[in-house]
Amino acid sequence: MKKRTDGQGAKTMRRILSLLAPQRAHLAAAVLAALANVGLSLATPVLIGRAIDHILGPGAVDFDGMLPVLAALVGAVLASALFGWLMTLCTNTVTYRAVRDLRRALFGKISTLPLAAIDGAARGDFMSRMTNDVDQVSNGLLQGFSQLFTGVVTILGTLIFMFSLDPFIALVVVVLTPLSLFVASFIAGRIHAMFTRQAEVQGRLTGFAAEMVASQKVVKAFGYEQRAEARFDEINKELYHYGVRAQFYSALTNPCTRFVNGVVYAAVGLTGALSVISGRLSVGGLSGFLSYANQYTKPFNEISGVVAEFQAALASAARVFRVLDEASEPPEDAQAKVIRDCRGMVELEHVDFSYRPDAPLIQDLNVRAAPGQHIALVGPTGCGKTTIINLLMRFYDVDSGLVRVDGSDVRGLTRDSLRGCYGMVLQDTWLFSGTVRENIAYGRPDAPEEEIVAAAKAAHAHSFIKRLPQGYDTPVAENGGNLSQGQRQLLCIARIMLTDPPMLILDEATSSIDTRTEVKIQRAFDEMMAGRTSFVVAHRLSTIRRADCILVMKAGRIVEKGTHEELLSQNGFYAQLYNSQFAPSEE
Repeated sequence: MKKRTDGQGAKTMRRILSLLAPQRAHLAAAVLAALANVGLSLATPVLIGRAIDHILGPGAVDFDGMLPVLAALVGAVLASALFGWLMTLCTNTVTYRAVRDLRRALFGKISTLPLAAIDGAARGDFMSRMTNDVDQVSNGLLQGFSQLFTGVVTILGTLIFMFSLDPFIALVVVVLTPLSLFVASFIAGRIHAMFTRQAEVQGRLTGFAAEMVASQKVVKAFGYEQRAEARFDEINKELYHYGVRAQFYSALTNPCTRFVNGVVYAAVGLTGALSVISGRLSVGGLSGFLSYANQYTKPFNEISGVVAEFQAALASAARVFRVLDEASEPPEDAQAKVIRDCRGMVELEHVDFSYRPDAPLIQDLNVRAAPGQHIALVGPTGCGKTTIINLLMRFYDVDSGLVRVDGSDVRGLTRDSLRGCYGMVLQDTWLFSGTVRENIAYGRPDAPEEEIVAAAKAAHAHSFIKRLPQGYDTPVAENGGNLSQGQRQLLCIARIMLTDPPMLILDEATSSIDTRTEVKIQRAFDEMMAGRTSFVVAHRLSTIRRADCILVMKAGRIVEKGTHEELLSQNGFYAQLYNSQFAPSEE
């Protein structure tokens, strides 16, 4: 298991490094600045040691020899600070650009995922990966790469200087170094597992919180508050458990490496003192050696902290890369055609489809809609009505059979051109944060003002829009939270009327509108549907009585079809559904 985890970590690290490849110029500048910064820092102990050696005794100081050394020391410190600032600037630029590209790639990937992947995942978990996990990657990169690189260079540089001063003392340092590496490696293996679980539970917590906030009316209506709090506490405690364990091991790293480094420093002091007594090393040389020993051990403390951040970043990056590695929608054929001047001939031939292989839904479905024909789909919940809409829009592909538009298999058409042939109004309204005008013009952002107003009037939305505080410039809250359900649906209808598509899909489009407004909307729909192929999903059967053909579905099959009058005269399943809606309730 550990080998597999290490392999996955190495693979994730390679992918993180590949994100930095486009920033080669800034990386090179950061490396050069880091080398200059470290080199000047390493020169400082030598200069201090030389300055000390110019102190000949009590009251005897060689100022003529010391002043040039002090001037060089001040220059080295100032130059080191300047190069340190340049290194930080370059590494920050590299990191923020890499994270920007990662977040952009993640958002772009989500838009290419098949609907099945979106429907089968928690929305909050997607949000957590795009925000929390990407931020954790950013933090790990920011703290990690600059400190890791400068730390390694500092360690190598100090070793060179120490061996040049006294090989024996330097050898003592090298012999004791593996203790620090062993401690850091031992703890890092446990940190990664804890941070991986922490990131997963963080995603679940974010998803649950988002779900509860979005469904507060339902939560309150069913008195679910206490159970929601209990469930939240359960996930929160799990997050606390893994978070505390991750931080426990993370917090252990620095003290343990500090202890080992303290041992190294003490060993240098003792062996250095013996070297001074024996005359192999001057007092200034010992001062410089102690400074180098401190500089040598300091990166191990910093790197131990970086290891913890890296483990958290690797765990979060792995979650992000899992989304990026998800299979996108099947690529369009290179010969895929753009459908133009769509007439609206739609055919489904011997279509089979299921969301899960073990649960067949649509079986041997045959439907033909002539251009301009008004098709209604009715039936009990779960019979496959909305699934047919998904197949028409090619949100899902059929398992077998064919879906044709104007005689062409939809799999041979570009998705954008196919979906552009349909205007869709769903029962679940969707509005984005923006103005009323921008929401209506979502499908045609360049539409002139008069056409936007005309679409709103046709949808009977103009009157309520004019009563809003800023009219068409009124800001719409997230998902239309500052509008009623009926007003949101009217804006969605206006949006479709503005795009003026050749075919329509109405999935319970008037379900949230009062009866009086529904009559007006129905007239507007009748006018808009004239000459256009239309598919209407309805539970309120009174709204589809004028349909050219009503398809009655049950368990994924069409059990009856015909006009309203024909189906009533058959006194079959449709008649039962229709009469059940208008029969007086029995006490």
